[in-house]
Amino acid sequence: MLKRKELRQESVNRRIVWEKPFFLGVLIVVEKPLLIVNNIEVTYEHVIKVLKAVSLVVPEGGMVALLGANGAGKSTTLKAISNLLKAERGEVTKGTIEFDGMRIDLMDPAKVVKRGVIQIMEDRRLFEHLTVERDLLTGAYTRRREKAAVKQDLEMVYHYFPGLRGRRNTKTGYISGGEKQMVAIGRALMARPKLMLLDEPSVGLAPLLVREIFDIVGTLNREQKVTILLAEQNVAMALQIAGYGFVMENGRVVLDGDSQTLKDNEDIKEFYLGLTDIGKKSYRDVKRYKRRKRWVA
Repeated sequence: MLKRKELRQESVNRRIVWEKPFFLGVLIVVEKPLLIVNNIEVTYEHVIKVLKAVSLVVPEGGMVALLGANGAGKSTTLKAISNLLKAERGEVTKGTIEFDGMRIDLMDPAKVVKRGVIQIMEDRRLFEHLTVERDLLTGAYTRRREKAAVKQDLEMVYHYFPGLRGRRNTKTGYISGGEKQMVAIGRALMARPKLMLLDEPSVGLAPLLVREIFDIVGTLNREQKVTILLAEQNVAMALQIAGYGFVMENGRVVLDGDSQTLKDNEDIKEFYLGLTDIGKKSYRDVKRYKRRKRWVA
């Protein structure tokens, strides 16, 4: 098994033949990587360093979870990939980001979208004055000449989100939070993404809706072969549908592994799932932290 420092050193050589099996944490990755984030640093206002030496790989057709508490750097990582940092006076100051064999961290955001990288923001960013159907169709803006294909994809969205069909003529601003999340995902599907960056889809939703959304996301990954990078605080739910995960804290990747390995990890159990060898911990016990996380020891 490679240590993280050794992994970063190997990833510097971007001429490696990625189609061959290679080690990533405890997982041997045999799929062709669609996304390679190599040792990036992100700085805001030329002063505030938010990400520090972040590296991750997303295999083509896979689903990878980016896990961690609020403020860990998950959203910033997604914005670095989709190149939306400049709108918030941020920039990638070190490292590289490659998508489908091409470097994209220096590319215009619109060109990143055209290459198939679609981000669903944490607050969904819908056009609330438009009807649900028109909002969905904005996702196919760059495909205006493909009328038949767009119509077919719209039916596909209604297939996966049947509740939206009955709301198709309702203004997006008047539908529920769960329906808004469905519209956000459906709109992204209308762009025919190669890579979907899904930021905190569980925020503000009831547990039953969260499970429904995650089930649909998992189905889309399996049936439509959409590659997904999922940033999520709900570690338990994310690890149910993702095949691999990276855990972030304070702008760094501190742990990675396949979903089962992360579920079995004692630090993940205690600090993210609220479990110990003797079962669930009380809130009082969690606050006291009987031991430090191994990655900060």
